[in-house]
Amino acid sequence: MRPHASVLHLDLDAFFAAVEQRDKPSLRGKPVVVGGTGGRGVVSTASYEARAYGVRSAMSTREARARCPHAAYLSGRFEAYRSTSAAVMAVLRDCSPLVEPLSLDEAFVDLAEAGLPDLEVSTVTALAEELRARVREVTGGLTASVGVASSKFLAKIASDLRKPDGLVVIEPGTELDLLRPLHVSVIPGVGPATVERLRRAGVHTVAELERVSQEELVRLVGKAQGQALFHLARAEDDRAVVPDRETKSVSVEGTYETDLTDRQQMSAIVTRQANEVAKRLRASGLSGRTVTIKVRLYDFTTLSRSSTLPAPTDDPATVARLARTLLEDLDTSGGVRLLGVGVSGLADWIQEDLFAAGSEAEAPEESAPDVEDEPDQAGARWRDTGPQSWAPGMDVVHAEHGRGWVWGSGRGVVTVRFETAETPPGPVRSFRADDPSLSRWQ
Repeated sequence: MRPHASVLHLDLDAFFAAVEQRDKPSLRGKPVVVGGTGGRGVVSTASYEARAYGVRSAMSTREARARCPHAAYLSGRFEAYRSTSAAVMAVLRDCSPLVEPLSLDEAFVDLAEAGLPDLEVSTVTALAEELRARVREVTGGLTASVGVASSKFLAKIASDLRKPDGLVVIEPGTELDLLRPLHVSVIPGVGPATVERLRRAGVHTVAELERVSQEELVRLVGKAQGQALFHLARAEDDRAVVPDRETKSVSVEGTYETDLTDRQQMSAIVTRQANEVAKRLRASGLSGRTVTIKVRLYDFTTLSRSSTLPAPTDDPATVARLARTLLEDLDTSGGVRLLGVGVSGLADWIQEDLFAAGSEAEAPEESAPDVEDEPDQAGARWRDTGPQSWAPGMDVVHAEHGRGWVWGSGRGVVTVRFETAETPPGPVRSFRADDPSLSRWQ
């Protein structure tokens, strides 16, 4: 551990849902669920009002609707999330040159490079409060939970302790005092299966975990996870804050509130991500040769695997097939907190007949992508799907009534609530789906 609390972890609270509530006054203070809205959809983010009913990220939309049928279920607006995230990351980079984004709504910051006069607890606490205030200002009122500690592991735990809109600074020398009484599930990667294995061994708290030998932990949960738990139970984590470098690729990735352990579920998520990447490639008139998957494990270890095709493609079945194959070669038994699929080696052409065979049978059977996935900073612009596909939550404008958003659609009718972030809750009107006066707001 560092001698000072100089690693900051910032996590925007219920980010996608919070952006929707910010921009849709009628949804403020009400349950909001962002994700795939169809029968095979997956929840990306649930507002805290929806979480009170048991709705969580990575849950099927079908189960979420059963738990909270009165919530607003929205398909997501990537441009709004990306632009809001960019504003937050700019604030963090103004503070320190070492910023490591984990996703659109989460990042580590190395305060040792922030030019502070000292790294005393009072100094870093004041800076953290200033960052939270600046984030609220540049995002139009969004809140962030922040943790500051002597390592990335501890900073992440600290930011989770007082959600939402909280700040916890762990003073150097008190790390183990804070950790020991906590339940073992606070450690990244300790999901329900691992909790049960540890419970059977009489281990419930971090203090009890600390007393277990490394050999016994390896026997209980496997080599990789056992070794990681042995060190994390002792607050041992010397990983540096490493800023991401921009890559010339199109990709989507999702971070999940509960670590994923089901291989079939991960395969389904990767397939949806591949479908979305291919759609973005086509929307931008691009194709690519190299398919890459990104996997962040329970202990924040990030793995990537790539496969290069003989010619560029934008075919969703081809991208999905390669992504699933790459995933199969990785050990994800300890739990996965982030999954992503990307395509690089971009070109502006494809060899049409090279991948034609079998594409239709293997392509995901979804008319629209599920939105548990987050576009990366270099991702292609979201495709305008046209007036025949009015997605819930989509920004629209009417020639007479002005700006609003899609409340719902079906049977040739689209219902719109007319309001924006700057107006009070607005009226609801229904129109023909092909009404020429209604169009998507760019």
